[in-house]
Amino acid sequence: MKKIDITNVSDLRNQLNRYRQGKKFDIHQFNQVARLAWLGKVLMQPLEPEDETCKAFLIYVEQPDELVSHCLSPDQDLVGQMHIVDGQQAQALIQILKLGVEERAKLYDDLSRSDFYLRYFS
Repeated sequence: MKKIDITNVSDLRNQLNRYRQGKKFDIHQFNQVARLAWLGKVLMQPLEPEDETCKAFLIYVEQPDELVSHCLSPDQDLVGQMHIVDGQQAQALIQILKLGVEERAKLYDDLSRSDFYLRYFS
């Protein structure tokens, strides 16, 4: 854990502002988190919901199941952890999460209407 000296109030304010802005994932990390977000394995909430100036999000990346983990092989420092992400990347992840839910719902809807019997025995 990072230690912050409280002797200088301006340093403390600067550290707090950096914390409230969040961090950006690098390209490799963002792609991994985005894939897991598409699968619904990411939980998100605004870092400070009552403060409109704070755009950062608190993100928890769930451990994927074994098949997903085998196919995507996410970095272990990303999964099972909470991250504070800047607003721009968080908004992109929200769109990816929404897209994943919509596409999976369509897949399940199509699957529920599939007639496998006629496909194989007609």
